[in-house]
Amino acid sequence: MLGFMKSYENQTYALMRIMAGFLFLWHGTSKYFSFPRVSPAEGFVLIVGGGIELVGGLLIMIGLFTSPAAFIASGHMAAAYWISHGTNDFFPILNQGELAALFCFVFLYISSKGDGVWSIGGQLKRA
Repeated sequence: MLGFMKSYENQTYALMRIMAGFLFLWHGTSKYFSFPRVSPAEGFVLIVGGGIELVGGLLIMIGLFTSPAAFIASGHMAAAYWISHGTNDFFPILNQGELAALFCFVFLYISSKGDGVWSIGGQLKRA
């Protein structure tokens, strides 16, 4: 019974990659375009952070240059955690850094696994 999803491993990975990239993308759009809400970012956080979130999120979502994009996004989230959250309290639930920590490790996993199915990179490799 424990392996009932084993035959769907590739598809569930693709869904995780697509959704993680999709959710990350919106952090970048809020910084650059104030959509869907205004993000209070400016300077370095706006230019570098917003760019990594916007471009990295899109590349991860569509599965193109997935490994390097996810590796950069993982490092970005690790830095964001320690700069914005980790100095406030040790526990992520108290410093409100759960999302940054989760994104960091999800992107680290994605960087090791690569494009997968339902990806532009996978389609290009097959062509």
